[in-house]
Amino acid sequence: MAFRRPVIGLTLDAEPPGGYSRWPWYALRANYASAIEAAGGLPLALPHLAALAEEMLARLDGLIVTGGAFDVDPAIYGEAAAHPSVTLKSARTEAEMALLAGALAADKPVLGICGGEQLLAVMLGGTLVQHIPDEIPNALPHEGHEPGHPISIVADTRLARATGAGAMHVNSSHHQAVRTPGREAIVNAYAPDGVIEGIEAPGRRFCLGVQWHPEFLTDPGDGRLLAAFVAACR
Repeated sequence: MAFRRPVIGLTLDAEPPGGYSRWPWYALRANYASAIEAAGGLPLALPHLAALAEEMLARLDGLIVTGGAFDVDPAIYGEAAAHPSVTLKSARTEAEMALLAGALAADKPVLGICGGEQLLAVMLGGTLVQHIPDEIPNALPHEGHEPGHPISIVADTRLARATGAGAMHVNSSHHQAVRTPGREAIVNAYAPDGVIEGIEAPGRRFCLGVQWHPEFLTDPGDGRLLAAFVAACR
C-alpha cells in the first residue's frame, strides 16, 4: 500500500483590505506548511467558515490552530474588561472555536501554537493573562521573538516524551499567556519567570499547546514535537 500522509489542517490568519489586496485576504507563513511536510504530514489551509467546520474536520486527520497578532476576546473566558493592548479578530476566533470544538468532541489530534495554545486553554475552560508586563513581575521580554529564552519541561508529560528533552530554547512572540489551563489539562512547560509555556490534556489522543512557534525549528525538540503530532494523526 502506498504511503499516505495524514492530512493536517492549518488555520489561516485574516487581514483587512490593503497591502496584498484591495479586498479582505487570508495569510499564513510558509514555514507552517513546510514544517508539517518535513514531519510527514500533508498541510491543508482552513478558511474561516465556522458553518463548515464539521465538513472540514471530516476530511482532516489532525488540526493545528496557528498563531497571529491578535487575542482571544476576554469575555469568552469570563473577564468583563479588556486590557488596552487586546486586539480582536472575531471571525477568525469564531471559526477556530468551531474547529476546536469539533476536534475535541471527536478526539482528533490537536496542536495549538502561540495564540492557538491560548484558545485551546480557553476551550478547555481555562483563563489567560491579558498582558504579561502588567501582571507578572520581572517578566522576560516575551515579545522579542528571537533569540527567545529557555523553558523547562515537566517530566513525564507528553511534551517531554515527544521532544525527548527536559529543557529547550524557544522563540518568544506573545504578550499574553495561559493563566489556568482548564479542565482535564495540565501545564507541561514554564519559562524561567514562571510564565506558562505549554499545556496538554493527558487523557486525550493528542491535545497539546505550546506558547512558542515550533514551525521555526529553533530547537531540535521542535522537529521532534511536530513529528510526534503527525504520528498521532496516522
